[in-house]
Amino acid sequence: MKKFLVLLGLLALALTPLRAQEQQLRIGTLAPKNSLYHRQLMALGEAWRTAQGGGKYLVFPDGSQGGETDMVRRMRIGQLQGGLLSVVGLREIEPSIAALQAMPLMFRSWEEVDYVREKMRPAMEKKFLDQGFVVLAWGDAGWVRFFSKKPARHPDDYKSMKFFAWGGEAEQQEIMKRLGYTPVPLETADILPAIQTGMIDAVPSTPYFALATQIYTSAPNMLDLNWAPIVGALIVTKKSWDAMSPAAQQAVREAGAKAGAEIRAQARKEVDAAVAAMQKRGLAVNVPDAAQRQAWEALAGRLYPQIRGTLVPAATFDEVVGHLKNYRAGRK
Repeated sequence: MKKFLVLLGLLALALTPLRAQEQQLRIGTLAPKNSLYHRQLMALGEAWRTAQGGGKYLVFPDGSQGGETDMVRRMRIGQLQGGLLSVVGLREIEPSIAALQAMPLMFRSWEEVDYVREKMRPAMEKKFLDQGFVVLAWGDAGWVRFFSKKPARHPDDYKSMKFFAWGGEAEQQEIMKRLGYTPVPLETADILPAIQTGMIDAVPSTPYFALATQIYTSAPNMLDLNWAPIVGALIVTKKSWDAMSPAAQQAVREAGAKAGAEIRAQARKEVDAAVAAMQKRGLAVNVPDAAQRQAWEALAGRLYPQIRGTLVPAATFDEVVGHLKNYRAGRK
């Protein structure tokens, strides 16, 4: 009997690591280590571990799991269980999400972004669920502005420059070429060495990311124009979600909502702080005049027919335009 109990004890010890291994949550992101986004992901992991009663939680920041397209692929084959992604990665799962980020100069304020996102959110989350992913939080990371080696204010000023373009966005690259621009497809991790070596001359980036990655040291000119918002979401695979206890699901839902609200609030504040910090270190902020702004608006107008039905599904494009029309009418 004593030997039998000893064997049971040994068996329990042997199975413990196995059970712990089954309860794991690995999250990938391009966000820099120790950034606001990374800290929020770590807080969510603590909530998950506490409610789940243990388990292995790992966050892979700095794009260490590859670009966002790579991270989505890793989630689909089980190497990752979740990711904090921008629209670049999210559209690999559900193309209609591109409407929140791929329509330049369509949104005039964060209030408009929030309004449209909330209108579209329930249907969008259902689409992600149908594709096998659960949306835990919605966030954003600031407005895209153009950082370049040489000063530039007019759209034509950039036609002589080589532009960073997301490696997985072939349609966007084709649109850029048709308009006379030169895209260079790269992954995020390649941006800094590419601009340092002259492989590219201009980078569309949020101020926070440009500061965190030191892009501005090689591209010390920023166009003061809010080209498009960077919108994202924290998602986990439905398989990993279904494996959580009900208590863990509730804790993760609450922690995700809190993280999303914190990310949105703080990220918007950090835009001005990031620009100010870079200006102290030599960044030149180039402000377009009225005629130059009008040229940018005209460029966006030429882009919309090419984006509608390609980068953004036509029905979703029209839905965004309709929501904005209603919002602006109400504001008047």
